[in-house]
Amino acid sequence: MNMVKRLFLLLVITLLGAGLTGSLLISTASAQETGLENLRETGKAFRSVAKQVSPAVVFIQVEKEVEPQDMRKNPFGNSPFDDEFFRRFFGQPPQQRNPHQAPKHRSMGQGSGFIISADGYIMTNNHVVGDADKVTVQLLDGREYDAKIIGTDPPTDVALIKIEADEKLPALKLGDSDKLEVGDWVLAFGNPFGLSHTLTAGIVSAKGRSGIGLNDFENFIQTDAAINPGNSGGPLVNLDGEVVGMNSAIFSRSGGYMGIGFAIPINMAKNIHQQLVKHGGVTRGRLGVYIQDLTKELAESFSIDQREGILVAQVMEDSPAERAGLRQGDVILKLDGKTVAKVADFRNKVAMTRPGETVELLVLRDSKKKTVKAIIGAMEADEDGHPISSNKLPELGMSLQKLTSDLAEQFGYAGAHGVLVTDVSSGSIAARAGIQRGNLIEEVNREAVESPAQVKKLIKESGRNVVLLLVRQGDASRFLALKLNK
Repeated sequence: MNMVKRLFLLLVITLLGAGLTGSLLISTASAQETGLENLRETGKAFRSVAKQVSPAVVFIQVEKEVEPQDMRKNPFGNSPFDDEFFRRFFGQPPQQRNPHQAPKHRSMGQGSGFIISADGYIMTNNHVVGDADKVTVQLLDGREYDAKIIGTDPPTDVALIKIEADEKLPALKLGDSDKLEVGDWVLAFGNPFGLSHTLTAGIVSAKGRSGIGLNDFENFIQTDAAINPGNSGGPLVNLDGEVVGMNSAIFSRSGGYMGIGFAIPINMAKNIHQQLVKHGGVTRGRLGVYIQDLTKELAESFSIDQREGILVAQVMEDSPAERAGLRQGDVILKLDGKTVAKVADFRNKVAMTRPGETVELLVLRDSKKKTVKAIIGAMEADEDGHPISSNKLPELGMSLQKLTSDLAEQFGYAGAHGVLVTDVSSGSIAARAGIQRGNLIEEVNREAVESPAQVKKLIKESGRNVVLLLVRQGDASRFLALKLNK
């Protein structure tokens, strides 16, 4: 009897074990199938976006005639098609050279763009079209058009071009880049290395990247979607097929993809687009302050939370900030009700505000919060739209800074009055006159000066081709007459 019981128990255990193993196998297979199904659905989503977006993505080819002596200044960089090997590889005829003649060189470049309206407006990068003599646009179905440059904005690397077609063109919907979150799926479209209409997928790796040194105004979306030369100007889209960014640059030590790409947020590009259409150029706002991020030490010194606000280091004379009552040492906490966390973000928002508009600032002063309203002024810019610092004298080739007590002690000018030279451009009028970084400008046209704004004002108001400076170096001062290029 005991033997029968043992055999019965062994049979039960065996059956139960077999059932458990079967359940585990079924469960594992089910999980694998679920995983594969999820991947299939992701693939379907990518295919759907590709079908929706690709018809509005364009391949851009540009040409510019360059004098032989200026060939080294190719504005489009070194195109692979300038190399004889690549010309033969892609079936292009070899370049003819006449040893007895130095003909003008046709510089070639290429990139991407995307149609944003049915009437033919196309958004792309400034560095793609630049000052090209000819711009040709090719659509997915092979149609080609000559494009007209409507406007460019080098400080943000945004450009707007237009083609004329007999029918309505496919256009992309512009999304809201502010809604992007790190980890979101994004797809990059473009024409890398001339390979037309290529799609790559990745995620948003980071937002608000600045200080890269590519543009004057930076707020890049960082992505690991593969971006390569030729992708510039193409759209970065979300899974709804909405444009959230414009592919602009890569971080690379080899010249190819290394997992880090940068795209201009579409909200920034939209603002530029609107101004280019209406005015043919971009006017930026100016507040007139020097600002800096709060370090841990600075935050402790001002008895505030390091995680919020930016510090006003200097308020410029006769600026919107001065007229609004902002002071050195103020901590700006909010701009129009939105928290301020980074200098670059604050600077971009002020720059994108139209001159004449009023902004509301929440500042912390002496441990008390205060609301300040400022009327935004217009930022000075050069002919390419790059901002001109109020502390820079481009006509002389030097930058200035107000002499503070700390700087006076550092450079040995304790008790002196004047304006400190902080930078001198090589080969400039100032450099040729012998002015060096660390010199102190005490007078301009026989008038004492104490601020960069005063120096600029006296030079402008004199109306003369020669400016007389009293410049001090160490303990010695000397007069310098600088002839302006007018």
